[in-house]
Amino acid sequence: MSEQLSRQRTLAVVAAGQVGGQAVMLIPHRGPGVEEAVLPPDYLRMRQAAGPVMTRQVGEMLGVDVSVKSKLDPLRGKLVRLVDRGWLWKLPDGRFTARL
Repeated sequence: MSEQLSRQRTLAVVAAGQVGGQAVMLIPHRGPGVEEAVLPPDYLRMRQAAGPVMTRQVGEMLGVDVSVKSKLDPLRGKLVRLVDRGWLWKLPDGRFTARL
């Protein structure tokens, strides 16, 4: 079963899907044969942030108004999505860093 899941994740590609009638972007799981280039440009820029960074620092790098918490929450959600899919690590202190 785990081999089958591994193969499915390897074959995953970025594709537009539909959820509730709205287009969504699917972020593939990181695995053998899945290159960083399959990530959408904004996710790729998040992943390339130098060193362990807080959400606020990533927001500054992307040009997000970091003084407004409601602007940082969606960005934090995207960072967590990258953690869930194996592209980033989330450190115990809340910072994010790239997986090598």
